[in-house]
Amino acid sequence: MADRVREILSWYESDNAGTKANLARMLRHGKLAGTGKLVILPVDQGFEHGPARSFAPNPAGYNPHYHFQLGIDAGCNAYAAPLGFLEAGASHFAGQIPLILKLNNHDVLHDEKDPLPSVTSSVRDALRLGCAAVGFTIYPGSAHCNAMYEQLRAITEEAKASGLAVVVWSYPRGSSLSKEGETAMDVGAYAAQIAAQLGAHIIKVKLPTAHLEQAAAKKVYESTQIPIKTLAERVKHVVQSSFDGRRIVIFSGGAKSEDKNVFDEARAIRDGGGFGSIIGRNSFQRPKEEAVKFLHTIMGIYSGDTQ
Repeated sequence: MADRVREILSWYESDNAGTKANLARMLRHGKLAGTGKLVILPVDQGFEHGPARSFAPNPAGYNPHYHFQLGIDAGCNAYAAPLGFLEAGASHFAGQIPLILKLNNHDVLHDEKDPLPSVTSSVRDALRLGCAAVGFTIYPGSAHCNAMYEQLRAITEEAKASGLAVVVWSYPRGSSLSKEGETAMDVGAYAAQIAAQLGAHIIKVKLPTAHLEQAAAKKVYESTQIPIKTLAERVKHVVQSSFDGRRIVIFSGGAKSEDKNVFDEARAIRDGGGFGSIIGRNSFQRPKEEAVKFLHTIMGIYSGDTQ
């Protein structure tokens, strides 16, 4: 298993020892330690969607410490959150779980078709809080995508120089895309490629549908017969689009769903060669004991202990 982690680290040929050590911290932590798979707990929804929508289904979630403890008890590889939530518990839980500071955020009080998140914290904050990585969202397809790419370029340069890993949320969205196009196969693969080209170590994308949004891309998919019929095939193509699998690609859990659907998606991610899940609302919007059992089932699917 340790050989798998060393193999993954070897893909990041330009990175310094500090960045590789922090990648290893996440890959060698929790129930999936050493497998090359990741299950990360993200809790940025309070900022992104509002507190009631995020935490009212399980009021314990209003307390920042709840999420630290959930990630620890479940054996997650890392816990990701905005500045406020991490500041509220980083000292108390220091060293117990790798942390990812989400550096930009977007609220829905002014929800525009072409989003541009605000930069809400810094690489210096991440270092102060003992984080292993920083996280940053880009919206390919937004009229403001170039501004986000330039922000990410600067943040990536500083983070890597400081020995931190970079996790990129690459979510297609904007007036140039249809709603169906936000999760289209060609668009999702393109979003993963953009994140990889911008220097991401870990790429977070949504699970793609079989829809093809771009006319020019559709011709290529059809003429070359790229297999995208099943979810596992689509996952495989996203991973292939991320430097032929030489970048860590994980998939978001999305809105609260039936457990069977989430487990089936995890099997498809596993079978398609994906590296794991970053799963928030489906885990923290339930009592902790139930959430831990739920996350352990997903981890078991990735480790091969659960079919």
